Amino acid sequence: MKPLRKRRLTFVLLITFGLGASIALGLFAMKENINYFYSPKQIVEDNPPLGVLIRLGGLVVEGSVKRDATTLQAKFQLTDNAESVWVSYEGILPDLFREGQGIVTMGKLQSDGSFIASEVLAKHDENYMSPEVADAIKTAEEAAKARVSEGKGS
Repeated sequence: MKPLRKRRLTFVLLITFGLGASIALGLFAMKENINYFYSPKQIVEDNPPLGVLIRLGGLVVEGSVKRDATTLQAKFQLTDNAESVWVSYEGILPDLFREGQGIVTMGKLQSDGSFIASEVLAKHDENYMSPEVADAIKTAEEAAKARVSEGKGS
C-alpha cells in the first residue's frame, strides 16, 4: 500500500471512530437526562423505578395540603381521579399552587409509595393544564365510565 493511501485510510478510520464515539456519548448523556411522566394511576399500578428522577402530574386533592408551620415542608396528594399519591416537598411552593389545580412535580419515588418532589410546577393561568395531566385525567375518567357501564350490563 502506498504511503498516501495509508495516510488517507488512517484519517478516514480516525474520523469514523471519533464520530461513532461522539454519537455514543451523546446518546448516553441524553439517556441520563430523560424524565418520564407518570400519572398517579401508573405509579400505583405499574411500579415505576425507585430512586430515579421522574415527573408526576395530577390534580391536588382538596383538603390534602399539609404545611409545617416551622419549615418549608409541605405534603399533599395528587390524583388523576382514579388513584392518589402522597407527595412531599421542601421549598417554596409556586404562587399558583392550590387545591384542585393541575400540577406537575419532578422527583423520586420511594419504596413506601410516597413521592419526594424536588420541583413543583404549577399551571400558568386558570385555563391551562399540562397535556400529560389532562391525558391522565381523561384516561382515568374513561376507565371509570367503562367500569360503570360494565356494572350496569350485568
